[in-house]
Amino acid sequence: MSVAAAIGDQPVSRGGRKRDRDGPERRCIATGESGNTDLLIRFVVSPDGEAVPDVAGKLPGRGAWLTADRLLVQRAVTKRLFSRGFRQQVRVAEDLADRLEELLARRLIEGLSMARKAGQLVTGAEKVRARITGGTTSMLLQAHDGATDGIAKIARLADAVSGGQIARIGVLSSSELGLAFGRDYAVHASLDQGGFTARVRVDAARLSGFRAVEAPQRQTVGQKPSIGPQDGSTSTVNSGRERAINGASNKDDT
Repeated sequence: MSVAAAIGDQPVSRGGRKRDRDGPERRCIATGESGNTDLLIRFVVSPDGEAVPDVAGKLPGRGAWLTADRLLVQRAVTKRLFSRGFRQQVRVAEDLADRLEELLARRLIEGLSMARKAGQLVTGAEKVRARITGGTTSMLLQAHDGATDGIAKIARLADAVSGGQIARIGVLSSSELGLAFGRDYAVHASLDQGGFTARVRVDAARLSGFRAVEAPQRQTVGQKPSIGPQDGSTSTVNSGRERAINGASNKDDT
């Protein structure tokens, strides 16, 4: 399933609220294609003439939009597409793609931390299993460097209990996921359905465009709503986003 499909049937506003499907679209300065703003990053020009990302969508001024994709960001930088998009000369950081990855990862972690403080996010294999079997889990987050066996076991449980309806996200490392809980690392986390679900899904989808994390083959039950490639799409706009984001390596917080 594509990242766009993973976001769901109803687009989501920058504030995390569902909006009508007929809401405004924006044109990507790198591809020229119009699309859902959930899959784009807004930029504005700072007072000193630099194109800066507005990942929260709150900065004032005229905006230019770019698909959340590492290759497209690099193209926009090298071909000076920001100046064309803003119709004025602007400065752009050469390492913009790396900066965006850092900003998006930080925003995702901050959103997860808020969900944890609200009691909607838990970690630890046993607690995650309990939430899954209790039917409250809407999203399963798993560190891409977690142990293959531990990740696969909980993923299969989620698929079996929900019929494949629990979204799976694996764009963060164990140390990054741990930051949401104030600990050194975390491998599994369960997010309940609630006010943070939409924000986390969109932030993870955007971050996936900057991280190529390989995924092992896995057994599934039903149609998976996980964030990653399930349809073999090779479109230019989503080229950096059509990646599986559930990876595996050497950790498991059993």
